[in-house]
Amino acid sequence: MEQTFVMLKPETVQRGLAGTIVQRIENKGFRLVAMKMMVIDESLANKHYAEHEGKDFFPELVQHICSGPVVAMVWEGIGAIAAIRSMMGKTNPLEATPGTIRGDYGATMSRNMIHGSDAIDSARREISLFFKDDEVLTYNRTIAHWI
Repeated sequence: MEQTFVMLKPETVQRGLAGTIVQRIENKGFRLVAMKMMVIDESLANKHYAEHEGKDFFPELVQHICSGPVVAMVWEGIGAIAAIRSMMGKTNPLEATPGTIRGDYGATMSRNMIHGSDAIDSARREISLFFKDDEVLTYNRTIAHWI
């Protein structure tokens, strides 16, 4: 079963949309196996966004993700990475299709509501940054064979 990391950014929490977005992912049939609300410190933000270090927008990216509570999650399911990325929509909400999370709720490139891993390797790396192994649960849902 494929796992992916998803983070609801500070603007999502501040606007009271965390539950709405969690429900959208659950409604798609993915299983939530870890979740925590937290304020990210600068050290963790730097590790999380390490691939962007040195780019012009990096300081603003780090400052923003540390500016308020986020909801960090691990989702599981067949094709979870690609499917949830599709549900998120394009990075720039102004280019995101209506019906996607960013298309429906995002305001600007820097306030685009949600982060999701883009590949298996990045999902593993991001999950390990935010969760200890024993915080990611394994359980069966009785409806799994229907999804």
